[in-house]
Amino acid sequence: MKKVLSQIATASALVSAISLTIVATAAPADAKGCIKGAVVGGVAGHVAGHHGVLGAAAGCAIGHHEASKHAKANQDPQANPQQ
Repeated sequence: MKKVLSQIATASALVSAISLTIVATAAPADAKGCIKGAVVGGVAGHVAGHHGVLGAAAGCAIGHHEASKHAKANQDPQANPQQ
């Protein structure tokens, strides 16, 4: 049992170290909509079966897509007439 807990702790530490390295070396990005989508997706994924990270990634992608659509619609209202 102690060996299993030790392996889990080691794996968690490794994943944390890799995640921090990726975040620290990542270039700044335009994250409009991503943060809100990641929070909502993370909570939904956690509630739906402990898949918070997967939900956060999907939520970020969807949130960014929706923010881009919203920005494009506000930028040129004549190009996208509402029906």
